Amino acid sequence: MRGRTEDGPGAGAPGADAGPRSGDAQESGAQAQDQRADDESRPPRRRGRPTAARAAAGGAARDRILASARAEFAERGYDKASIRAIARGAEVDPALVHHYFGTKEQVFEAAVEVSFAPAEEGVRDLARDGDPGTLGVRLVRFFLGVWEDPATRSPLLAVLRSAVNNETAARIFRGSVTRRLMAGIARQLDGPDRELRVELAAAQLVGTALLRYVLRAEPLASADPEELVARLAPVVQHHLTGSPGPS
Repeated sequence: MRGRTEDGPGAGAPGADAGPRSGDAQESGAQAQDQRADDESRPPRRRGRPTAARAAAGGAARDRILASARAEFAERGYDKASIRAIARGAEVDPALVHHYFGTKEQVFEAAVEVSFAPAEEGVRDLARDGDPGTLGVRLVRFFLGVWEDPATRSPLLAVLRSAVNNETAARIFRGSVTRRLMAGIARQLDGPDRELRVELAAAQLVGTALLRYVLRAEPLASADPEELVARLAPVVQHHLTGSPGPS
């Protein structure tokens, strides 16, 4: 009883001293309070999902990110492209790229959708209007026109180059070609095996684009577009509406 009266709780601990320990605790508590106040006065760290204000302040940030992504994928391919490099090209924080799109795969998919948007609208019009017997020539001429235009060729090159070298990019590319471009044409065709016939036509066109615009194989790369239309259209037309086997 005497020890508890003289020394108080905790007596017997090495170096125990009730007076100084109480003063240290008060000082430590004051420092912690000051630290909390200092932390609350600081702006939040730029990590994770951006605040609504930051996202809204970006204005055209989403468009800049997509433009930067297309340029990055075109120059470096899917494997070597990075979220950090895409963000740097768009002059935004990498967290903003994740905020708008998520993973690199999702950024690429969004870039594919934007790249294919003009072609999708044109192919839809081709499938809806005109004589099915002239679909081949109209499709080839439209397809080459999209690739011959520098404004639409550049984003498509980014997509195709990445699809050649990476299976994830190839899967997204295949899905976009099938779902967004050729499915509308397949619905307009009669007879069996419509999907197969459309994919064969797409293979003819995509293979031409790969050799002419990506690999720059000669003499195909320098051939006149109208000559290519004349040579490709009958083959594409046969895939779409012809019978299997020799004609």
